[in-house]
Amino acid sequence: MAKILNVRNLEKSYTSGTKKLQVLYDINFEVEAQKTFAIVGPSGSGKTTLLGLCAGLDRPDSGSIHLCNEELGKLSEDENAVLRNQKVGFIFQNFQLLPSLTALENIAVPLELQGDKGATRIGKELLEKVGLSNRAHHYPSQLSGGEQQRVALARAFSNRPSILFADEPTGNLDSETGEKVVSLLFELNKEAGTTLIIVTHDLELAKKTQQILRLKGGRIVENEKTW
Repeated sequence: MAKILNVRNLEKSYTSGTKKLQVLYDINFEVEAQKTFAIVGPSGSGKTTLLGLCAGLDRPDSGSIHLCNEELGKLSEDENAVLRNQKVGFIFQNFQLLPSLTALENIAVPLELQGDKGATRIGKELLEKVGLSNRAHHYPSQLSGGEQQRVALARAFSNRPSILFADEPTGNLDSETGEKVVSLLFELNKEAGTTLIIVTHDLELAKKTQQILRLKGGRIVENEKTW
């Protein structure tokens, strides 16, 4: 199976005042296409930083990241943005829906901006898949947290991404709602044949994936495959 993500010798630090804070040390791992993968670890272990680097949202101090057969460090900001638009999906803990757009518009508008003539049709189909056909014309403020995250799920799959990054997708949801969202996430992911990478502190969620990477203090302490 082809590698969709290959990370080699990754290091990342931030400068705070006069202090340099090292966040990630010599990170090496790879993810095969169409697999599910979790990054776990305590708060401050570098999980979200690693996710941002792998998705091309930030640049490392050193090391390389190959995503969808492209070396991110060799791409310009514009080329990086094109790669994300065409190949990558995102789900965030705080949903990040646009408040002035309805549920349907939140899904369809990104597709329309890419020139997809079937944007509204795709949006309606995805809303049906996440069980929200009857909420299509509601705004985020009129939706519960679970409903907002289901809209965010639909939006994440709208551009048929090769790889989907989910940062604490159940972090703001109660356990019952979180379980429903997770079931939907894995269901949609399997149907689409997408690679799924989840950052989570929820070990039960992590155990549903095929590979678990554990971070502690910015270093990999375990890389376990369950397939």
